[in-house]
Amino acid sequence: MSEISAAVAVAYHSGFGHTGRLAEAVCEGAASVSGTTTNIITVDTITEEQWGLLDAADAIIFGSPTYMGAASPAFHTFAYDSSKRWVGQRWAGKLAAGFTNSGSKSGDKLHTLHYFTLLAAQHGMHWISLGLMPGWNESTGSESDLNRLGFWLGAAAQSNGDEGPEAMCKADLLTGSHLGRRVAEHAQLLRRAQQVA
Repeated sequence: MSEISAAVAVAYHSGFGHTGRLAEAVCEGAASVSGTTTNIITVDTITEEQWGLLDAADAIIFGSPTYMGAASPAFHTFAYDSSKRWVGQRWAGKLAAGFTNSGSKSGDKLHTLHYFTLLAAQHGMHWISLGLMPGWNESTGSESDLNRLGFWLGAAAQSNGDEGPEAMCKADLLTGSHLGRRVAEHAQLLRRAQQVA
């Protein structure tokens, strides 16, 4: 079977570098799927050329830290600006997924992931979940388990407020990489289906 080319874009905001490191892990996971082109875009400095990359992508993975129980103000600005795409439904039919990070184990990260799903739904996109069972919820588990925080909608990470991005939990980064790989695999399936349609 011939290789299918698919494009995955990671559109994120990072306040202190932790979500940026998670974004890199997500992007690396997507790039590990043969035939996948990846682009990583910081939404607070997005250019017209980068908007074009999002328009051309088969999948967009949204990322933001969770601040005060929601996505960051910079990400909300990006989402508002995406309404120009919404008017013409330019992202309709694309795949979407999301990831977030906060200082607390929960930190209301689920609210941020819910926000991403609603944004994707308004754009007519198809949501790709994390696809992992929860880890670290039995006596035999550990903080090294993938999905150690037990999220379903997307990848979630926890970073101590007094430590930099270099101290992030390896399991959280691997969970992000898993999400990127899963989205890229589904993007390949989507492209293949489009070719035979």
